[in-house]
Amino acid sequence: MTLAYPLDDPRTARPAAALNDVMDRLGTKMTFGRDEEVYAQGDDVEFMYRLTRGVIRTSRVTADGRRQVGDFYYPGDLFGLEVGPDHQFSAEALTDCEVQIVRRGSVRAFAGDAELDRAILDATRRELQRVQEHVLLLGRKSAREKVAAFLMSLAQRQDEEQIELPMGRQDMADYLGLTIETVSRMLTQLQGEEIVEFPSFRRFQVKKWHALEELVD
Repeated sequence: MTLAYPLDDPRTARPAAALNDVMDRLGTKMTFGRDEEVYAQGDDVEFMYRLTRGVIRTSRVTADGRRQVGDFYYPGDLFGLEVGPDHQFSAEALTDCEVQIVRRGSVRAFAGDAELDRAILDATRRELQRVQEHVLLLGRKSAREKVAAFLMSLAQRQDEEQIELPMGRQDMADYLGLTIETVSRMLTQLQGEEIVEFPSFRRFQVKKWHALEELVD
């Protein structure tokens, strides 16, 4: 499972610089409290968003009333990109957040710059790629592998001894296509085998990297 590359990722450094420049010039910073909605499912796609602080969750409610979590976004991530005119997912602040927002029409005014055009295309392509990888995660892995992959993605992103877990068990379950009971049971198993350790409800530490990697591979 792969999360989105930040805009300053070295693999896309040149086009990212152009897009960062536009966001810095034209973007308006807005703050959102925990669980506050940034945009709703079905809203028109009018803006581009870059997260500067906190964690954003995207989710959608299906026709039968079930909630699906699309992804989690972290500082530096661009979100809200869609190939169609409407948002297929809503976006909510998982924690207190600061978001840089710019109208897509304003960005188009700078689109004569080929470097900027390429940056927007790359960002859209990466968003589609993460959706595809999420689908593969849902369809091909066992519950144990799904939870292990999720924890590893967080550990690799934060690169700290103790990793923050900003989302609750229900968010994890709705992202992984599992029940909250199954997620809790898998976490208990992984801790019981001393692969990970949870010093608190929202923090964990990887104790056996090799064992975790074997589950993911």
